[in-house]
Amino acid sequence: MAEHGPRRMISFMSAINFQEKFSRFSERWSPKVIAEMNDYQFKLVRLHGEFVWHQHADTDEVFIVIEGAMTLRFRDHEVPLRAGELYVVPKGVEHQPFAADECKVMLVEPKGVINTGDTGGSLTAQNDVWI
Repeated sequence: MAEHGPRRMISFMSAINFQEKFSRFSERWSPKVIAEMNDYQFKLVRLHGEFVWHQHADTDEVFIVIEGAMTLRFRDHEVPLRAGELYVVPKGVEHQPFAADECKVMLVEPKGVINTGDTGGSLTAQNDVWI
């Protein structure tokens, strides 16, 4: 059975509660995997402040706001998002997430995507961290 097999079985046996998962971590800008579907991962992340400008050359990235508010900044415009809203950043489009206050977000993206995209740096989080 693959490494994620037991986690997948647990997910199959019960619903995943976002608030319970968020209660398991407090660090910001460090996505945590809560489920997989085919080659995609569902990740929860706490945002606060300004992230790095970056892009993902090979994939779109989905932001779903669970709690709070954030802004996706682009070089020529901004997209504000509140709880209950989502936005798909197209692949290859440079963007910068920003949240004036802490915001809880779900990301949906293929396995292996680096959170800082092509930029790297101190905010690059370890991949495939499950909670």
